[in-house]
Amino acid sequence: MADDYVHRTAITRLSIDGEQRDLLEETITEWKRGCQLATDLAWGCCNAKSDVQPLAYDAVREETDLGSQHAILATHQAAQAITGCIERRSKRKKVSKPTFTAPTVKYDTRTMTVFDDDTVSLSTTGSRVRCSLDLPDVDNGYQRQYLDSDEWSVTESTLTARDGEFFLHIGFRRYKNDTERNTAEDGTILGVDLGIENLAVTSTAYFFSGRKLTHRLREFEKVRAGLQQTGTRSAHRTLVQSSGRELRYVRDVLHRASNALIDEALRYDCDVIAFEDLTHIRDRTGASWGHKWAFRTLYEYVEYKAEAVGISVKQVGSAYTSKRCSECGFTASENRSSRNEFRCVKCGSEANADYNAAKNIGMRYVRRGQQSSRRMGDSQLALKSGTVTPKRGFTAYPDGFEAEFTDKPHPPRARPSGRAK
Repeated sequence: MADDYVHRTAITRLSIDGEQRDLLEETITEWKRGCQLATDLAWGCCNAKSDVQPLAYDAVREETDLGSQHAILATHQAAQAITGCIERRSKRKKVSKPTFTAPTVKYDTRTMTVFDDDTVSLSTTGSRVRCSLDLPDVDNGYQRQYLDSDEWSVTESTLTARDGEFFLHIGFRRYKNDTERNTAEDGTILGVDLGIENLAVTSTAYFFSGRKLTHRLREFEKVRAGLQQTGTRSAHRTLVQSSGRELRYVRDVLHRASNALIDEALRYDCDVIAFEDLTHIRDRTGASWGHKWAFRTLYEYVEYKAEAVGISVKQVGSAYTSKRCSECGFTASENRSSRNEFRCVKCGSEANADYNAAKNIGMRYVRRGQQSSRRMGDSQLALKSGTVTPKRGFTAYPDGFEAEFTDKPHPPRARPSGRAK
């Protein structure tokens, strides 16, 4: 089962010649055609791989130059895209039939072989091509921990063309160990709130600003709308280039944010990072589609990076986390006086609204562990200067204690308004 594995991706550039480039470009073109053809046939009829494959396989084989295994993978890609549309439609979101325009193609262990001499063999619409992986010169490049390990095995991967270059996103997986299989109900919890003004805020009062990301998303949206309205072929090319720049920029921001959250969890020796349930986050925050995608992608980045350092990542219910006072528990809409400020009308506690929500999210996970039917649960929520549990209340760190993470420099942290325990 997929849950039995830990997954990683190692990205490397390919060193190719002109003939190999032509074959890979043609394969990408045929892959997009195959995925679209399978989608057109299955749309409105089915979405399970076991249904889409027999329905569309013969047509994909006959009408494209894809090999048999790539034709199968194209039907699976179509099934996945249709499933995503069905899920969005179930949440009363408008959906349209998927279209495949990204310059990518999927590979599996039948269509790709990675060799010990740092070369890879890839199936194409013609003959297989064997080319070198353009790996870093250093022996300890991050790709090496997967390529040179007997513990990790190659799984489904993606070839991407960008700016005249080809990049292979090699998928790896290994079995989870016993610790990774068990859900932690005891330990220290880091609560995380996601938002627009602040992309991420933790219960330890770490703030990762979202202002620049919001500004750039709006600018990209303006450019995209203008190019779409123009509608010329030149505008379409510019649109593709702009979309690529936007995607790279957002992914860079999300990687930095996810690294900062992992660092914060390590700094405070946390066992679990707790996020709010992302299902209806767009409705709760008024976020754009771009923000919603960013929230989900950030969660995925944190999830797989946390696995590598033995930290679990969980979601908890989001109801009232923005209206509940993290100090006294009183819940009321009047507590949220503005987007950024929280002031409890009962106890008078004041704090940054996102920081207050982050503490509520973390505490909700703590309480869930205590209510478990399998064990009593003895979790504690990490705060800036101590920990808190429902039973023991607040416990300050020892005098002179400062949470340190010395593996690499940590960015300076903005302080929230109001009290930060």
